[in-house]
Amino acid sequence: MWARDKKKFEEYAYILDFLPRGYLRESRPHFMGKPIAQAVGEDFFMLLELVPKPNVPLSPGERVFIGKGFREKIDRITRRLNFEELTAFAKDELPRIIEKIVREREGKFVQFLNSAPPLTTKMHSLELLPRIGKKTMWVIIKEREKAPFVSYEDFEKRTGVNNIVGIIIERILTELKGNERYYLFTVPPIPKEKAVGP
Repeated sequence: MWARDKKKFEEYAYILDFLPRGYLRESRPHFMGKPIAQAVGEDFFMLLELVPKPNVPLSPGERVFIGKGFREKIDRITRRLNFEELTAFAKDELPRIIEKIVREREGKFVQFLNSAPPLTTKMHSLELLPRIGKKTMWVIIKEREKAPFVSYEDFEKRTGVNNIVGIIIERILTELKGNERYYLFTVPPIPKEKAVGP
């Protein structure tokens, strides 16, 4: 879908949780644990496990560079995570961070609303958004044919849809939990049999 048409690696991520001594469930004594961070990518909302550089603390909500080249704070990306593997704190933090990304990258998501295509002859990708049925879908399509939407506010005024930011956030969270047939904004989660335990 939309997310698959572009690069599939993250340049930046937001820290969801920082565990200075690693996971409590690890077999080794807690004081011997190594620092671990859980994060969400800025482009495709990949859930990631990161290892910080030695003696570098991280804070929830902090934006860090994880792309190719020199990384100031992150030593390596250990693996992708499934939603169920997030800590309770990370799960609580996730909606807030997703909202921050969706608001700051307004142009990207407005472009989706302007260009979202049909999925099949009977289903349009706009219908995958919560509370967007066929009637509203046709309103959106007719309005964007007149002129592209330029902002969330413009979209809401012309279509009558309330809180499009909240609708997009809800869809992203649904995709991150997995078991979807189509993924609009995220890359599909890794199959559970391929997931490696921490």
